[in-house]
Amino acid sequence: MKRSISTVSQILAVLRQAEAGTVAPDLCREHGISTATFYKWWSKYRGMDASLMARMKELEEQNRRLKKLYVEAQLKADIITEALAKKTLRPSRRREVARWAVEDKGLSVRVACEAFGLSQSGYRYEPVLNAENQRIAEWLLRLTDNQRIWGFGLCFLYLRNVKGFRSNHKRVYRIYTELELNLRINPKKRMVRTKPEALSVPELLNQNWSMDFMHDPLQDGRTFRLFNAIDDINREALGIEADFSLPSERVIRSLEQIIQWRGQPAALRCDNGPEYVRAALLSWANSKEIRLDYTQPGKPQQNAYVERFNRTVRYYWLAQCLSESIGQVQEYATRWA
Repeated sequence: MKRSISTVSQILAVLRQAEAGTVAPDLCREHGISTATFYKWWSKYRGMDASLMARMKELEEQNRRLKKLYVEAQLKADIITEALAKKTLRPSRRREVARWAVEDKGLSVRVACEAFGLSQSGYRYEPVLNAENQRIAEWLLRLTDNQRIWGFGLCFLYLRNVKGFRSNHKRVYRIYTELELNLRINPKKRMVRTKPEALSVPELLNQNWSMDFMHDPLQDGRTFRLFNAIDDINREALGIEADFSLPSERVIRSLEQIIQWRGQPAALRCDNGPEYVRAALLSWANSKEIRLDYTQPGKPQQNAYVERFNRTVRYYWLAQCLSESIGQVQEYATRWA
């Protein structure tokens, strides 16, 4: 089969034969080209020498490449702009977006991979599903449903030490995050505060009690309050009183009931709430010779023992069940404390 004419010298030779008097049909038949190709060469390159013709072909090739680069760059910009709403950090997500660009937008695989920073081997990669991943996912869903306050650390230790899974923490954490089981972390508020007084550590029983209030809704939406009292030395729950309203008189009555079986404390630690600064509670404490240690305003860490107890009450009781009445709350509090 005769090779096609493409070089500058070959095109120039055909044009010189035509200028010498050879008719176009004979030239086309001799060199195996079409009549349209011959007349295109004739209109474009007639009267040029070899160097000028080569320069013109080089400029045409550069112009073709520049047009191609411009079109590809414009396509990349349009696709990336449309895909900005999709998060494309992970390779698997970039692979999904690249396939979307190829299948829906008609982009070539090469251009799509360049646009999203993905190799072509990564584009064609097909992940192999592992049966153990499915078992880990099922156990993670079961654990977080039964133990709602467990984070990744406790779930991983349970799977590793109790259930015998040998997968490392990175693999388990990847499955954990894909299932969106992460606990919400409250951001710390960076506030400029003065250094609070150090938290005193008791040495004997009944040396120091701490008390504080909590609140939570019932099933019908009404809010009730809890009065918690603990012994600081061993964090023992001395009593939990529940009602819709707990004024100073109720606080005194609860403390009197605890003193009857526990004994009298030397001091009570509390915040500056209205129930604690009332004259009734102050006179009762003076009559019992009990010292009231108030925390500094804005320093809840000075009452850290009962604050930590409140967290336990919140996570292991209040957040796990919904009560219908105050009587049910008080019954559960009595058994739980």
